[in-house]
Amino acid sequence: MDDLIYLDHAATTPADPRVLEAMWPYFAGYFGNPSSVHPHGETAARALDWARTVVAEALNASPGEVVFTSGGSESDNLAIKGVAFASRGRGDHIVTTAVEHHAVLHACRYLAEHHGFRLAELPVDRHGLVDPSDVERALEPGTILVSVMAANNEVGTLQPIREIAALARARGIPVHTDAVQAAGALPLDVDLLGVDLLSISGHKFYGPKGSGALYVRRGTPMHPLVHGGSQESSRRAGTENVPGIVGLATALRLAEAEREEEAERVARLRDRLIDGVLSRIPKARLNGHPTRRLPNNANFCFEGVEGEAIVLHLDHRGIAASSGSACTTGSEEPSHVLLAMGISADIARGSLRLTLGRSTTHEQVEMVLDVLPEVIRKLRAMSPSPTLQSIVGA
Repeated sequence: MDDLIYLDHAATTPADPRVLEAMWPYFAGYFGNPSSVHPHGETAARALDWARTVVAEALNASPGEVVFTSGGSESDNLAIKGVAFASRGRGDHIVTTAVEHHAVLHACRYLAEHHGFRLAELPVDRHGLVDPSDVERALEPGTILVSVMAANNEVGTLQPIREIAALARARGIPVHTDAVQAAGALPLDVDLLGVDLLSISGHKFYGPKGSGALYVRRGTPMHPLVHGGSQESSRRAGTENVPGIVGLATALRLAEAEREEEAERVARLRDRLIDGVLSRIPKARLNGHPTRRLPNNANFCFEGVEGEAIVLHLDHRGIAASSGSACTTGSEEPSHVLLAMGISADIARGSLRLTLGRSTTHEQVEMVLDVLPEVIRKLRAMSPSPTLQSIVGA
């Protein structure tokens, strides 16, 4: 594993050793239930208070506006279903986009299919950007929530959240953003963004899996999804995962402290990777916005090859990558994000997502640029298409 070139940081990141060190005492030494009043419980409760303050500071929020969850999917579901059920007397209309993570899309569609809510899934342009004017036109007197992601998990495109939030909040409509991919890479000041709800997940920024948080602006209507206790100010029942929460907060604090320098470093490597792929491989296209994108994301389509085949060949060469969202791996359907961007199903099946991280080096990028063109040539040579044969021979 030491020789592995890991370019799947959008799927998950390795836990930072400093995060593991911070978590370890709360597995055994400080094992108390935070709801208990004895010293063991009080120690755990103090850890929760510290973690809540750290997360709130990173988001420019108040500690009481932070709800700890099990990850991004739960945070998204709590935001969408929680606001929808709490707002039912005031309206039944939800606005989102066609390129959201399935944790958002499926939650919205569930409300529409099983609970009678109305849903508007807005289109995007060829770069994956939603037009704020489309959001404005979609708003109705009965709109109760707008949910638009901060950064796309597949193609890395950054959405105009501030403009969208200003339009919605001027009409008193709460705005949620899935910031799971943005956390640790972009500043997430909830006041500057203007959002009322924001989701993050610890394992995307070198924290533990199974840890997440949802920012809920004070006064935002919300019903809990999980009932049974008064934890998290009665917004999420269940004994808190103290080690995971401490790990999440520690990871976020470290990511924020190192964010600007690391973002600049990986953006240089990303640009080198993009330039190299587009110049060395015929019929390659970059997916997502050319400049308005996450600093670590490079997503491509290669005509005439299957993305899963590319991933398998790279794996045999010691390079870990993906063909799209880790949550849809194994699906035979092409990416819903790429289809929404107007890419044909045949081309979309040849997608490859390369996402860089702290361990990525210039030497690794150069190695990928040596290996990937050879992989694409080999796969295209196996194709019966005369057009692809001419590309291989070019």
